[in-house]
This record gives sequence, C-alpha cells and structure tokens, in this order.
Amino acid sequence: MKPTISFGCTKYYNHFICAMKTLDSINHWSETHQSIWLDFIRTILGVFLLVKGVSFTVDFDRFHTILMNSQFKWVAAGLVHYVIFSHIVGGLLIAIGLKTRVAVLFNLPILLGAVIFINAKHGFFSGQSELGISLAILILLIFFLIYGSGKYSIDKYMEMHTFY
Repeated sequence: MKPTISFGCTKYYNHFICAMKTLDSINHWSETHQSIWLDFIRTILGVFLLVKGVSFTVDFDRFHTILMNSQFKWVAAGLVHYVIFSHIVGGLLIAIGLKTRVAVLFNLPILLGAVIFINAKHGFFSGQSELGISLAILILLIFFLIYGSGKYSIDKYMEMHTFY
C-alpha cells in the first residue's frame, strides 16, 4: 500500500518531523527568493510600527480614557504598556532585520485585536477608520513571519560572519 503524501510528508512520519520539514522548506524558499524591494518593505513596516508606538506615547490621553473606561484597570494598563513596547521595540527590530520573526510574533496579537475589536466597529469606509491600514500591516506581518528577515538584514549579516 502506497503512503499518502501531505505537505511533503508521508503518513508514517512523526508529526514533529513533518512540521520541521515544512518549516525547513519554507525557510529554503525564503532564502532562494530574496529581493531588495522586500527588504525595503520590511524596513518601511518596521519604521511605521516604531512611529505608531511613539505616537501612542505622545497621545497618552487616548490610552488614559481606555484605562478609565475599563473594568480591569490593571489588565488594561498592562495591555497599553505591551502595545507601546511591542510597537517601539518590535518596529525597530523589524526595521533593521534583527529577530524579525520574534518581533512579528509580538506584534501580531496587537494587530489582530486592532482589526477585530477596534477598527471593525467603525467600518471600512468611514472617514475615521484605520481598518485598511491595520489590515495591510497585519498581512505584511504574516508575510514577514513566513519570509523572515531577508538578504539585507542584521540577521543575514550575523549569519555570514562569525563573532568570537
């Protein structure tokens, strides 16, 4: 009997081995399909998140209103600090291409929450909605979670040079 194949793995493989083979093939694809314009888009995405995080610190009155309207003030305060920290530090890391996938993982829940809970209330075509921008950023974050840092990044530089 011939084994069935799904995602390049036979049914006799351990699921962990199959997942690792899939991740290796995704990593191989991203390394063979590198382009400078993708690195440029990654840098713009990181700078945008960094600026958005700084703007949240400058416009702290909006977050103070959220805190005052919340039933769980400590949870809301923690979330506000998480959003600001993730956008500033994660944006910087994404922009320079250092641990891009980790920085993306910290920013994904924020953008999912922004799309689902905050911007979806206003609607896509209203004048005050940032739903389109949030969706675009979310799609880019998912792409760079798969693609990685790219050719022109600190991760690639550290991979090519050994430091003792």
